[in-house]
Amino acid sequence: MKKGERRKRELLEIAYKMFIARGYENTSVDDIIAEAGIAKGTYYYHFESKEQTLEEVIGMMIEQETEAAKQVLHADIPVPQKIVGIIASLRPQQEEQPIEGALMRPENLIMHSKIKRRLIETVVPLLSEAVEQGIAQGIFSCDCIPERVRMLVSVSSDTFDEGRFSERDIAVFIDMTEKLLGAKPGTMGFIRELIR
Repeated sequence: MKKGERRKRELLEIAYKMFIARGYENTSVDDIIAEAGIAKGTYYYHFESKEQTLEEVIGMMIEQETEAAKQVLHADIPVPQKIVGIIASLRPQQEEQPIEGALMRPENLIMHSKIKRRLIETVVPLLSEAVEQGIAQGIFSCDCIPERVRMLVSVSSDTFDEGRFSERDIAVFIDMTEKLLGAKPGTMGFIRELIR
């Protein structure tokens, strides 16, 4: 890693820690600069704005989550659990909620949409590979795998991300997942406990 890239990564890590500790709204660019011990020009060399810093902090989080999801994909566990594990790996940790909360603010809707697209682009190949493993093992029976996975991820995100769902939503999601992937009824029933 080059010196400039290393400095940028350090700034992202400082911003990440500060956004978690203080919240995005309560952290200023001046706070990040003071913590890093750099000149203002150095900060603006790497980032146009605090919003860009937030976007890149979230990008860093997605990279880390993707590495965790890859480990789940290659783990020696049943394929249905891999699918849920991959999705779970790509969710922010509890301590990262202040960062995710900033993303949900009305002024960050465009960024939220961009990050959501990036997450879907990241997770679809991983989940598609898990589904292909399931097809090879006779657990699933379907075609158009990336398209099915993309729909599954979109429905999952829209239904469960904000935490407002019912038992019926969970039951329908499990039924839909099994039908979408061509699995026998009950194959994905363990999702119920994971969602709760």
